[in-house]
Amino acid sequence: MKPFAYVRAGSVEEATDAFAAHPGARYLGGGTNLVDLMKLGVETPTALVDVTRLPLDTVEELPDGSLRAGAMVRNSDLAAHPAVRDRYPALSQALLAGASGQLRNAATTGGNLLQRTRCPYFQDVSKPCNKREPGSGCGALEGVHRDHAVLGHSDQCIATHPSDMAVALAALDARVELHGPEGGRSVPAADFHRLPGLHPERDTEIHPGELITGVVLPAATAGVPSAYRKARDRASYAFALASVAVVLHLADGVVERAGIAFGGLAHRPWRARRAEDALRGAAPTTAAFEHAVDLELAAAEPLRDNAYKVPLARRLALDVLGRLAPPATT
Repeated sequence: MKPFAYVRAGSVEEATDAFAAHPGARYLGGGTNLVDLMKLGVETPTALVDVTRLPLDTVEELPDGSLRAGAMVRNSDLAAHPAVRDRYPALSQALLAGASGQLRNAATTGGNLLQRTRCPYFQDVSKPCNKREPGSGCGALEGVHRDHAVLGHSDQCIATHPSDMAVALAALDARVELHGPEGGRSVPAADFHRLPGLHPERDTEIHPGELITGVVLPAATAGVPSAYRKARDRASYAFALASVAVVLHLADGVVERAGIAFGGLAHRPWRARRAEDALRGAAPTTAAFEHAVDLELAAAEPLRDNAYKVPLARRLALDVLGRLAPPATT
């Protein structure tokens, strides 16, 4: 048994103050990932700051037409919210693809963003892992890496980010709201998670002590056709081998707005900027879709056992693009 302190915060300020007072603390929301990692010995916090009682559990319309989901909104509630289902369907679809109903009832918006990789080398303290113990090596590089990254990886880490929700948020141009010792700020969801580089132990751009307070879905993508699709080893309750979220708006017969993000391919949700740039102003033809997706995936660097992810991601993206805007010609 590893002892730790427990603090139940009554306000955001209390939470951040308690976190600062306990070096090595962790925020506790639904606990669906953190508690598992504590049982495995991967996480050994000195204190848990319980944020479940904070007033961050509502979805609200903002004056500018955007939608704000508090960090404590449960995944099941967010997926079922009428405004999310009607205006941001890719997000609802991603959440429903993410886990079992029981887990969605417990997991929170903020916790979903902060969940850590399911790489077995990270979860096994007897194995080398630079993310868990910097400088120890990456066991997956020459080991079992069928499920690992093909984009943006480094020789320090080839893990993938497990969140489905984060992929949809990236494509929808959402922003993550944070509060910390220096006050509040927001970060684009597409930039919130990091690539491994030389520091794979740093999952996100969050500053020490900062607490996620909410996620804002912008008015600009509200009601724009969007969809999420995921490929996995079994029909449910499995992490993505590859996934894609697409936001696509047509005007005057051409693509006016495109937001594309891949999941299961990189250390973070992979925003497909090259593909988006190639599609903007183009007619929605099969050839245009193929050109854009191939341009993006040309950057892939598959490993020994996961080259299958590239054609799999390609087929997923072309399927979702075709469903949102059936090509008129080839």
